[in-house]
Order: sequence, then structure tokens, then C-alpha cells
Amino acid sequence: MRLRCLHCLVLLFAIAPLTALAGSPKSCVTADEASKFLNKNICVTAHIYDVVALPDGTRFLDVCTPQTPDEGCRFTIVSLWEDREDVGELRKYRDMNVQIRGIVRPMHGRAGMVLSNARQFNGGPPKFKPNPLLARGFNAQQERPPIYDPNLRSQGSGRAFMNRRDQETRPVK
Repeated sequence: MRLRCLHCLVLLFAIAPLTALAGSPKSCVTADEASKFLNKNICVTAHIYDVVALPDGTRFLDVCTPQTPDEGCRFTIVSLWEDREDVGELRKYRDMNVQIRGIVRPMHGRAGMVLSNARQFNGGPPKFKPNPLLARGFNAQQERPPIYDPNLRSQGSGRAFMNRRDQETRPVK
């Protein structure tokens, strides 16, 4: 009995560090450190100093202090016009500390993150955007599938094992 208890304790102490590591949330990196994580899905914590809107509808969350020149700012957060409904109003984040999850991409000489859905503020994923090269030539009004799949086409006209043209004539009784 004591040997069984000893095995249980050893097993408990062996598993406890693994569960502690698995349950710990991943911490966010600062906007200054985010440029080191290109093409990685990370959480970035930043202070939003201003929200800048361009005439074409693109919006930028300015994460650099007003004293930092534009050339010195190494990270930006961009929200495109087509994502406006999914992202919502961004001016409410002005002068706030936020945490945004997304993929850090190189953008015009600096690192940046595309904000495509409001759930990114809560650690959620960005909006799914299909690859236009994969869906090339596909139209929802078409009857054919977007890709060639031999399993989706018919395997000939009619039944191959009893083709009408190859039927033998039976002698008449």
C-alpha cells in the first residue's frame, strides 16, 4: 500500500510542472519588441496615442509617442476599409492600453499588424480571408467545382459493364 502511495506521489510531482506550463497564458510583447517576431501570431500590448484615418478609409492605430518621428516608429496597426464593419469604431481606443493578437508582417520598412476583426482585442483570431489565387476562375453561379477533382466527374456515359451498343443478340425461340 505504501509503495502504491509513493508511486502516486512521484507521478503527481512529475505531472505538476507540465500542467503548470500548459495552463499558463502566453504573455504579450510590447510594440517595440513586436518587430522581432515577423510572420508570427503573437499578442502585442501597446498604448494607442491616436487613430489616423486616410481618405480611402484605411485607419492606423498610432502606437508611437507624439515625440517620436514617423521614421523612428517601428510598428503600426492597420485596419483596412473592407474590415470596417467587423472592426467597429476605433476612436474609443484612443489614449488606452490595448492587447491585440495577430500576425506581425513587414509593412513598408516597419513591422505591422492588420486589425481585421474586433475579436483580436480579446485574443481572438483575425478574419479569415481566402487566397485569391486558389479561388481563381471560380464563380458561385457556375455549376462546375472550383478545382478539378476526378472523383466529382461522372465516370462515363451509362453503365460500362452493360453498354447497349455492345449487347449480344439472343436467338429467337
